[in-house]
Amino acid sequence: MSYKNFEVVQSKVIPDVLIIKPSIFWEERGNIFTSYNKESYKKFLPKELDFIHDKFAESKYNVLRGLHGDNKTWKLVSCAFGEIYEVVVDLRIESPSYLKWDAFELKSSDYRQVLIPPGFVNGYYVKTDRALFHYKLAYDGDYIDANEQITVAWNDNRLNINWPCTNPILQERDNIKK
Repeated sequence: MSYKNFEVVQSKVIPDVLIIKPSIFWEERGNIFTSYNKESYKKFLPKELDFIHDKFAESKYNVLRGLHGDNKTWKLVSCAFGEIYEVVVDLRIESPSYLKWDAFELKSSDYRQVLIPPGFVNGYYVKTDRALFHYKLAYDGDYIDANEQITVAWNDNRLNINWPCTNPILQERDNIKK
């Protein structure tokens, strides 16, 4: 599907996950692109969705953050600088894609975004010296912060995720046993 300034495709593994690619204007000074336009996004996002909160996380090489999520938050994620390996896992028990995962190379040379519905967890691995991860959030009520989110081990045997690392740098929250 093409929309003004954006191309949108579904994940081949988890159809409820969308990949959004902005059109980028390149020239000798660099580039410019639109990362979000409410009117354009309204054409393919659920009607009730309203992004209300943005966050950034800067990480160094070999850091793996996640897998985290909850049952009420929509996330629109991208890599503003550097390159990451983004993984999304469906944890909706009633879903035909339950426990399936998909991975996306997100980098600042193409600014692709991934739209993650509630009921999913996601995490990412930093492939460059530094990376700046951006996420827009939409939810009702209060934000569900770290201590209330679902956390799944990055190397959970049920998922068998093909991470591009074997010994990443983890925070205590993510250094859980499989």
